[in-house]
Amino acid sequence: MAISSALWSFALVVGLLTLTPGLDTALVLRTSALGRRRRAWGVVLGIQTGTLVWGSFTSLGVTALLTASHLAYTALRWIGAAYLIWMRVRMLRDTFRGLPTAVAEDPPPGGGEESISGGWRQGTLTNLLNPKMGAFYVAVLPQFIPAGTDLFTMGLLLTAVHILIGLLWSAVLIGFARILQGWLRKPHARRLLDRITGTVIGAFGIRLALSN
Repeated sequence: MAISSALWSFALVVGLLTLTPGLDTALVLRTSALGRRRRAWGVVLGIQTGTLVWGSFTSLGVTALLTASHLAYTALRWIGAAYLIWMRVRMLRDTFRGLPTAVAEDPPPGGGEESISGGWRQGTLTNLLNPKMGAFYVAVLPQFIPAGTDLFTMGLLLTAVHILIGLLWSAVLIGFARILQGWLRKPHARRLLDRITGTVIGAFGIRLALSN
């Protein structure tokens, strides 16, 4: 398989994966729809940081060891599930109390750069605590590395393709979310969005906890 062919084929696979609605999409949409564009980009950068870490570790063979160890994989799976469920509880709690909504680790008003760093932490943790990302890279990445190429270099190149597609799709999501901002100025609309997003995040957490 030629390098260019491998890159295009991998781009098709991860492109379809990126377009499939999931946890990352819910987080980016919710954050940007509430008018926190700087924090939303922090979430995006955090998600892509996690992708870079998984891609690098896979290229080094570390995640292969993780998936081969049932105990390590199970521990990371439960930690990730607990984190997602904790995010859900934090997100839904205030909506049922009639208080202003806030996501876990939301910065105070006027936080400036803190909104970016808070979003980055949230996006990075969400990605790194999802062992299925590691399992996906272990299963898929080696299939697109042509024979005779350097494993680590080609692995990073493929990961860069995934990151680029993720950044482009996130830009589309953040741009689309601006349309919702007028509607979300209404308190009941913000509560509805948080309940929907919190339910989605909680569902991913429960699914992760119960998966094999």
